[in-house]
Amino acid sequence: MSDASTDVPRYRELGLTDSEYALIVEKLGREPNAVELAMFSLLWSEHCAYKHSRKLLRRLPTEGPRVVMGPGENAGAVDVGSGYAVAFKVESHNHPSAVEPFQGAATGVGGILRDVFAIGARPIAVLDSLRFGELDSVRSRHLLDGAVRGIGHYGNSIGVPTVGGEVYFEEPYEHNCLVNAMCIGFAKTEDMVRAAAAGVGNAVVLMGASTGRDGIGGASVLASAELGEGDDSKRPTVQIGDPFEESKVLECCLELLAKGLLVSLQDLGAAGLTSSAGEMASAGGVGIDIDVATVPLREADMEPFEIMVSESQERMLAVVEPSRVDEVRAICDKWQTGSAQIGVVTDSGHIRILKAGEVVGDMPVDALVDGCPLYDLSPAAPAAWVYGNRATLAADADSAATLLALLAAPSIASKKWIFQQYDSIVGSRTVRRPEAADAAVLQLPESGNAIAVSIDGNGRKVACEPFNGTVEAVLECAQNLACVGAEPLGLTNCLNFGNPEKPVPAWQLDRAISGLAAACEELGVPVVGGNVSLYNEGPDGPIYPTPVVGMVGELPDPARTAPSSFAKEGDAIGLLGPFAPTLHGSELAKQRGELEAGLPEPNVAAVAAACATVREAVRAGRVASAHDVSDGGLACALAECAIGAGLGCRADLQELRERGCTPEEALFGEGTGGFVLSGDRAELEALGARVIGEVGGTTIELAAGDRSLVVGLLDATEAWRSLDARAESVAEPPADA
Repeated sequence: MSDASTDVPRYRELGLTDSEYALIVEKLGREPNAVELAMFSLLWSEHCAYKHSRKLLRRLPTEGPRVVMGPGENAGAVDVGSGYAVAFKVESHNHPSAVEPFQGAATGVGGILRDVFAIGARPIAVLDSLRFGELDSVRSRHLLDGAVRGIGHYGNSIGVPTVGGEVYFEEPYEHNCLVNAMCIGFAKTEDMVRAAAAGVGNAVVLMGASTGRDGIGGASVLASAELGEGDDSKRPTVQIGDPFEESKVLECCLELLAKGLLVSLQDLGAAGLTSSAGEMASAGGVGIDIDVATVPLREADMEPFEIMVSESQERMLAVVEPSRVDEVRAICDKWQTGSAQIGVVTDSGHIRILKAGEVVGDMPVDALVDGCPLYDLSPAAPAAWVYGNRATLAADADSAATLLALLAAPSIASKKWIFQQYDSIVGSRTVRRPEAADAAVLQLPESGNAIAVSIDGNGRKVACEPFNGTVEAVLECAQNLACVGAEPLGLTNCLNFGNPEKPVPAWQLDRAISGLAAACEELGVPVVGGNVSLYNEGPDGPIYPTPVVGMVGELPDPARTAPSSFAKEGDAIGLLGPFAPTLHGSELAKQRGELEAGLPEPNVAAVAAACATVREAVRAGRVASAHDVSDGGLACALAECAIGAGLGCRADLQELRERGCTPEEALFGEGTGGFVLSGDRAELEALGARVIGEVGGTTIELAAGDRSLVVGLLDATEAWRSLDARAESVAEPPADA
């Protein structure tokens, strides 16, 4: 099994180790043929098998009274009352986006949409979490431009609104960008379906687009290895998306499910037919025969192994009772989407691949799907601190100049130039759009309530201390939901890390998952699903360890949400919560070229209590606005409230000084648990908020002991909108792109 020209065994070229190949031979009792080797290489890849993370993920709490579907299904789902459920999941398409950003991001959106409608939920919203190198890099601008256009193209074309997200710019993402997409779906609970194949003799039907060579090897070539020089050679492994075809497949599948015509349903994502058939068989404890001669092809000369591992998009696999196959195919014809009966459910416990009736592959399901070895990591904390970045802020900058520099920082500044490329209101469920509130709010009139959704993560802080940094990400999501009056129902995650075979990334992954588990347990928020993306490294080293957290919450009345901006002149400004700001991992530290090890441990119980207070206050209409303190600290939070309202403010941060904060920490320090509220003074004080100022005027005036600043509202607005003003140059791709 080697290539004579290179003398490298074929299995190594496909990403399998010597010991893994030996185990495959042992499980089969013989050497695998070409079809079987290709299928094993994909299902035993990191992307499909989670072989370096599965043991760690067992730490996460996954059960709760509102959980309808948890990990193991295409998407998780929670009960929102009146017989309805909300499904949601986040996944990565990092490596494909680093090679071909438009199609990589577009098919990332397409894939997460299929995960949601595969369980019978109609997609109603998309959020995205993006990371790129610094904007003065030509490569980063090229990747940013392509990814944003790809997300907008797919979501806008299929008619699903992009309602929120986040974008960070940091040097470690220069070569390996992150594109994480989250989808929210809505369904009647009784109409939802699972992926497990069932019923010996039932037909296996492939629906959707025809199968081509695009995406072959994507799971093993791109998603389970580090990127390096010469990535252009990997472009053929990036899938090509067609949102208009997916729209037809979506409507077709939802009609089939509504009519009770499908036994089970699974999308074709990474590893194509191999993973979908294998996972359905494994979940159902059955076998499946597939005849590749019956698969509709775009290219007539495709080999059996190519058909089985193709990652062509917009395809779904269903199990159907034989008597209902004609009815299923008639509905596919109605929606003008392809369909073919390509196999049958068996009691063999094997996945058998045939070509016109001749067996060309035969593998036990438990070997192919569940037989991959799970590895114990060898984590070790870094012996020496390896992170740092260039300074961009003058050492003698005063507080006013510092605030303007922070507001103009690409990771903090307005992202209107990005989200204006997305349709955020199609579907008529969006109550709060991007920048209007800390979390997106979607109305669910069918169930008589609403949901809020948020997605957050901060790689710099996780790099400082993986456990505490991940806890902060969870709390940031919870705070965003509280600001619109929502109570968390469930959480999904996308864990983006470097090479787990190296001690430091392994340590970061281990600590981060422990932090995620601890935060969720203390908050009582179940993890209903997620994704792990490893080997995010380039020639200069790994990305920042970046766990991204998506959270869904429930609120009773979408009309009773609070904006993040101040509401009116004369309102009091209150600071509520256990806010203990620090410069560790902050945007100010970044601009000074600093990134130190260590991050204070958040007080989860105290933050949860503050979230509950804010949540109930918003629901009761006791506050005029609510905004959490995040990147850039309290000064930036107050400035954002003022900019959004077109109203100035005055605030004295002396209380933070009295609690031991330095002036810079009080102004620009970051940490969990801080809420900026505005409204009636007596109401704020009754909530336990410390009144620190008043809304009004045309300036932002902040005092913190011997440090104070006065910045004109127009100057602050200009700084915060600076990227919007130069959006064309920001998105300018390289000449040869």
